[in-house]
Amino acid sequence: MSSNQFVQIHFLTSYPATLLNRDDAGFAKRMPFGGVMRTRISSQCQKRHWRTFSGENSLAELEVPESVRSRRSFEELVVKPLLAEHLDQQKVRAVTVALMDFVLGKSEKRKESDEGGDASDKPKKGAKKVQTNEEKVQEATTSQLTVLGKPELDFFVQEVRQIVGKLDDLGGAGDAVKQHFSKEKLKNLRALKNASGLSAALFGRMVTGDVLARGDAAVHVAHAITVHREQVESDYFSAVDDIVADAGEQGSGHINSAELTSGLYYGYVCIDVALLVSNLIGVSTKEWKNADLTIAKEIVERFIHLVAQVSPGAKKGPTAPYAHSHCVLVEIGSAQPRQLVNAFLKPLTGTDLIRESYLSLARHMSDYDKMYGSSNKRRLAAMGPSDCFEVEKVVAGGDMLSLAELGRWSAELIGG
Repeated sequence: MSSNQFVQIHFLTSYPATLLNRDDAGFAKRMPFGGVMRTRISSQCQKRHWRTFSGENSLAELEVPESVRSRRSFEELVVKPLLAEHLDQQKVRAVTVALMDFVLGKSEKRKESDEGGDASDKPKKGAKKVQTNEEKVQEATTSQLTVLGKPELDFFVQEVRQIVGKLDDLGGAGDAVKQHFSKEKLKNLRALKNASGLSAALFGRMVTGDVLARGDAAVHVAHAITVHREQVESDYFSAVDDIVADAGEQGSGHINSAELTSGLYYGYVCIDVALLVSNLIGVSTKEWKNADLTIAKEIVERFIHLVAQVSPGAKKGPTAPYAHSHCVLVEIGSAQPRQLVNAFLKPLTGTDLIRESYLSLARHMSDYDKMYGSSNKRRLAAMGPSDCFEVEKVVAGGDMLSLAELGRWSAELIGG
């Protein structure tokens, strides 16, 4: 196996009086671990905030086409541009919906409706009816979110335009799409795997059909959990009615309560650099070290900053849930990745949680090294009692870096 394939990021971040990630009932997400309930932040929540962050060190600044995650991708980015060219609306929509079925695959419900007889008036792939001056037509929307790259969508615009130009019978749109996509065109479409966008390259995409390329996630994100038992408080609040108050009356315009939590969270991210390079460029994972690693290096460096500095959080207005990590530990190597969350299988109970968490993490790493050995290279950026890691001999004093230095070190080591 190639060296330095996996970049593992471990981090500890503390948040007071926040509601970082809510469940369907509006309460903080939880997870039992080590015999007690912990507060958690889902991987989905973390990934979305890192992916959509637009400030310093954002992924959006990279010169990589972005993915479009939406049910309305075909409607907004295929149908509407073609209608703006004054092409026939009925043909554009019929061909686009047929194209959706072709490239995404039909759902079981859609297959059943087709087998049941005349389904010409039934929406396809979750498409809904919209009223025009002439008659009802189908919107090109999908029943679930799709992840498509902008280059892929541009390719679909080009192909729909060509099919529409040759289409005589609206009822033959499906056959026209199938005939249009020859083996050569399908090869061109599948070659667009590396054009499925940055989000798909990082976090993967699932497709139900066999035309688009399925993508495995190159960035693996664990649910972050508190290193201690959950700490929860019901926050009672009221909103004062200014006009009533000015009139000398007592009372509020609104009374309610919300759950707030505090906690020190352990989080973990693993980046499979070989797969990341393959997703971005299209080379085989076996040939990743011979490819251009420029973008992959920059992504790794930016991820170090995003993990440490970009906070997830609901209720931003009343809680300002912004925090930077106390500790970011990076390991780079080719060994099977592993989390270090079991350092906190026994929940911490003391009052000096930073020192206790550093000691628990360092001792757990030391135990790992004694049992399995370690070929990983390690560096650490930390505030507070970072000497805990030196005492346990898992990180040397010279391996203590600033966050910026840690990001640069991680990027430079890729492919080495």
